[in-house]
Amino acid sequence: MALFQKKPQTSTSAPLYTVGANKTILIIGLGNPGKEYEGTRHNIGFAALDDFAKRNDFPAWINKKDLKCHLTSLQMGQSRVILAKPTTFVNNSGEAAQAVQHFYRVYNPTTVAIYDELAIKFGQIRTRVGGSDAGHNGVKSLIAHIGDDFGRIRIGVGNEISEKADAADFVLGKFTKAEQEKLPELLKEVGVLMTEYVFGGVLPHETRTIS
Repeated sequence: MALFQKKPQTSTSAPLYTVGANKTILIIGLGNPGKEYEGTRHNIGFAALDDFAKRNDFPAWINKKDLKCHLTSLQMGQSRVILAKPTTFVNNSGEAAQAVQHFYRVYNPTTVAIYDELAIKFGQIRTRVGGSDAGHNGVKSLIAHIGDDFGRIRIGVGNEISEKADAADFVLGKFTKAEQEKLPELLKEVGVLMTEYVFGGVLPHETRTIS
């Protein structure tokens, strides 16, 4: 179900992709709200934020209906870090991203989206700034609403089954038993990447693989 939305004429971009002192960082995890979607591949963005929030003692999540997301924030070093889980369902994630950016005056150079990537094998994490949507409707919505020059942490969910299965059915399915055993390590590494970004100020273009 592709989204057909007009790209905004005004840019939310600023020229630099580094985080300095007293900055506000927005990290958006993509996923679908509701118990029935918990533990699915498409919700790994939510899982990554939940794990990061727990490890770093963020306050309890608040349902911000006006911003179309669940939100929590914490001062980490010299940066205020806002975590957001859209309640719009994956395909309309850009609505929440735009609302949060406007309310907190956050721009794309300090915005990072975390989401599942079918074209990347499970166990790999790839980071970069900018790029296409690669067929991901949630990313397509983000680009339509805020532009394409935000940071991405892409978590691989592909396996031997995904190559033969319907893509929509596959991402809405649960991880295999073997994958579930490795999920804690995978989410921990995603958290390491987030921490490095918060304190280091740069999101590199790289690939990490858990064993």
